[in-house]
Amino acid sequence: MTGKARADGEGSIYPHRNGFAAYVWVTTPSGERKRKYVYGKTREEVHEKWLTLHQEAKKGPVATRVPNLGPYLHYWLEEVIRPNRAPKTYVNYELFVRRYIAPFLGDKRLDRLQLREAQKWVNKLPLVCQCCAQGKDARRSRAKQRCCALGRCCEQAPSGRTIKDIRDCLRSALNYACREELISRNVVALVTLPTLRKPKRQRWSSDEARKFLESAKSENDPLYAAYALVLIMGMREGEVLGIPDEAINFETSELDISWQLQRVQKKLLHRQTKTPTSDDTMPLIDIVTAALKLRLERRGRDKEKADAWLDSGLVFTTEHGTPIEPRNFLRSWATRCRKAGVRYITVHDGRRSCGSLLADLDVHPRVAMRILRHAQFAVTMEIYTEISSDQTRAALKKLGDSLQ
Repeated sequence: MTGKARADGEGSIYPHRNGFAAYVWVTTPSGERKRKYVYGKTREEVHEKWLTLHQEAKKGPVATRVPNLGPYLHYWLEEVIRPNRAPKTYVNYELFVRRYIAPFLGDKRLDRLQLREAQKWVNKLPLVCQCCAQGKDARRSRAKQRCCALGRCCEQAPSGRTIKDIRDCLRSALNYACREELISRNVVALVTLPTLRKPKRQRWSSDEARKFLESAKSENDPLYAAYALVLIMGMREGEVLGIPDEAINFETSELDISWQLQRVQKKLLHRQTKTPTSDDTMPLIDIVTAALKLRLERRGRDKEKADAWLDSGLVFTTEHGTPIEPRNFLRSWATRCRKAGVRYITVHDGRRSCGSLLADLDVHPRVAMRILRHAQFAVTMEIYTEISSDQTRAALKKLGDSLQ
């Protein structure tokens, strides 16, 4: 009696259409036993795939149906990111998927995405003008069209930092696919990115910061206290606008930082800060305490004058008690820069100026890290390595004097 040609579960190779096919019995991630098929033009090609599939089946569960990247990214965004990450994270990832990933790789099956294809995709991103791809200029009225719609491409391609963020988004999605055992490795984690050149950040000197604050105080700017919190305590824009009344304790001279105000998808959200390291209780110095008291007095007068007052429970509000729009705060900051006669820097660069001024005062980096509430010490040290021009000039003068 002849023995079996194959053992149980070993599978089979057989002619199929214009080539050959084979299958192996595998255990799916859900625990079911199913057939997994492979196809090829020659028996030798199918035999190689068949052996590879056997090895995968021995290592662990194997998915018998693998979705395309486009549908899988939609599932990942809606079922993984939206319920478990910050709203702004979801908005950014959805933007990356819709504009930069799905149009190029959305039809590719997850397990068939190769490193070479992923690298070509990354290489192509800085060459695609998003104004052309999204039809930005074409959507303008004919009288207002100024670039791509007129045949003069503005070459509005994503920056190196944006390309890194896009890659990180796709890498995160494929990492989750690995955890679901839909794929065995994440090829996007292996691509080579363009070299990043960090932009030179702007910062104010202590004289410029003082001039800015003095201008706001002398003109009774309602946001004077907010500017002081950014420049003196290194707070972020959203953290300043999201300070609730109960966060300030004048008796102990402390400020609890644990809330932020954000505009996300046409909604104004008052929510906790993104990471635990952003939360802290900071001591209030005299100039900040005085500024906050002036702010609360101003809010009390606004409440008395208002025909209708909406109590939002926030320290910084409009004349009607509603929260201040983050974009309006940015506009007010730019206006104050112009009125104070100082060069314009962003609000976040104002926060960075706080770190740079602490470095100029020889404050220990660990203390500055506590003040700025950085999650990583390397971020604090990056600010500390940005030496001011005055210090650089003094060092070069000292070197020159020693060589004379």
